[in-house]
Amino acid sequence: MGLITKGQLMGSLCPPIDDKLADQLLSEYISQEKRYVLRDWEPATLDGGQFVEAAARILYHQDSGRLDQRRGVNECLTYVEDPKQQNRHSFREPKSAKHLAKVLRTIYKFRSDRGAVHIDPEYTANQLDSRLVIESCRWVLSEILRVFWSGDPHQVSKAVREILRYEVPVVGNFEGQLIVQRSDCTAEQEILLLLYSAGESGLSRADLGLYVRKAPSKVTEGLQRLQQSRETIRVGSGRFRLTDLGAATVVRELSDKLLLPKETSTS
Repeated sequence: MGLITKGQLMGSLCPPIDDKLADQLLSEYISQEKRYVLRDWEPATLDGGQFVEAAARILYHQDSGRLDQRRGVNECLTYVEDPKQQNRHSFREPKSAKHLAKVLRTIYKFRSDRGAVHIDPEYTANQLDSRLVIESCRWVLSEILRVFWSGDPHQVSKAVREILRYEVPVVGNFEGQLIVQRSDCTAEQEILLLLYSAGESGLSRADLGLYVRKAPSKVTEGLQRLQQSRETIRVGSGRFRLTDLGAATVVRELSDKLLLPKETSTS
């Protein structure tokens, strides 16, 4: 078992959330996360608009009972905010709806001011701008999951934690067989990438021996070094997981290894 998938998330949100809106919300979020972790700041900063549109329409649908996949962001959020107190509201948690509306307006206004609508030749996307947008989108998605999760209640906390991760492009899954699709990684690097992709589920020693395409002795040595450096840990189930330090190593030091080789040359 690896990270909770997009399909699993949709299965626990739809219904009550409309499947098309949920698909758009999750697709836009995953796209932003992938670009952010690869330090491509501009898309995360400027392309949050479609995420906001999907989220705003979800709020409007759940609050008004009316599904409108084309309704504008301002119209959707104004209904929820209801400044004239004239609307009927059905959102499960009214206060949460208004908090969501405030954050969505912040994202939408910020991206507009930063040049998503009118290109400013003096504007340069940067990490701080991108982090503000991506963290806000993370909070929005987490809150939507918390309010509307209809699956196993014990899984929602895991889902909320794991939306801070994303699918690792370089790790392929072929009928249950995982493989790091690069030939320039060490055994330690392959272990880190595989465990990053596996998330909280982790991988057994047997799994790592099967999926890391290196000599068994190299896998053993690599795993031992990662345990000594506190980047991996063996948990009660006997499976290995990344520590926070290990996850930070992947994001900060292996960003060039996260892409498929052909993608690296064009990014």
